[in-house]
Amino acid sequence: MSTNFSVPLSRIIKEMALDQVYMPNDPDTIEVTSNEVNRPGVELTGFFKFYDNRRVLVFGNTEMAYINGKPEEERRTIVEDLLSRGTPALVMCRSFEPTEEMLDSAKRNSIPILRSNDSTSSFISSLVAFLNVELAPRITRHGVLVEVYGEGILLVGDSGVGKSETAIELVKRGHRLIADDAVELRRVSNKTIVGSAPENIRHFIELRGVGIINARRIFGMGAVKLTEKIDMVVNLEVWNPDKVYDRMGLTEEYVDILGIKINTTTIPVKPGRNLAIIIEVAAMNNRQKKMGYNAAQELMHNLGIDMGDQPPVQVKAEWDSFS
Repeated sequence: MSTNFSVPLSRIIKEMALDQVYMPNDPDTIEVTSNEVNRPGVELTGFFKFYDNRRVLVFGNTEMAYINGKPEEERRTIVEDLLSRGTPALVMCRSFEPTEEMLDSAKRNSIPILRSNDSTSSFISSLVAFLNVELAPRITRHGVLVEVYGEGILLVGDSGVGKSETAIELVKRGHRLIADDAVELRRVSNKTIVGSAPENIRHFIELRGVGIINARRIFGMGAVKLTEKIDMVVNLEVWNPDKVYDRMGLTEEYVDILGIKINTTTIPVKPGRNLAIIIEVAAMNNRQKKMGYNAAQELMHNLGIDMGDQPPVQVKAEWDSFS
């Protein structure tokens, strides 16, 4: 979890459709490691106590008006004091042209200058959203990720339990595959885990007895998806006759993925069970619970058993292997 991720400036240029005004080095070699940006305010007055030179520097209407309102010598001092402290890049929003002092200082300090047609707020919003995904904390786990009725379902379990076969059945029933075998999980916000497949194995599925297949080639583009939010984790395990499985759903289990609680359920596997249909129902039931309806609580109410207004008790799954 302590790994620091980075994204090359060239990817930001491509993603944000930026023009290169001045580029001292190959943008592939310039790394951005912070998902926050600097829009200088008090820094233009000389206060740099909290200045972070890992952040992209952004200039807009306010900054340009302030700079252009100063005498030439003072303007040169302000710009040099700012750019000499370093930044991966300076971005001029609203298609502003950098001043002569900015260009001179950028060349002295090897600071790339880029230009965007977007308004400052719009650009910052888009850039932060992009960096939040690219620099998000992440782990890779063995499993299969599918989208079922709009719910991101992560299938986990021992090798050979039937995860890939279940995913194929779900795809044939009109749902979508995101990842098979290795699922990269990213914490993109304080509430959201997003899963995707490593690029080199994207859309491929291994079926024992058949081999490797390409789900996109066989089932079409509508059968696959690049990323999906994780709404639920389903643990597939071989049926254990000595284990008592939950039959009511009054207790909600969760797993901890990168510090975020994700609802989970364990589905026992044995011959004759149609796992695809069970997972479809689990996905729809999970959506109902998120919308405030719990069938088990309604049944208890109909039977005259007072459950009170308390939500279901949450317990951590014993098999949790994400922490």
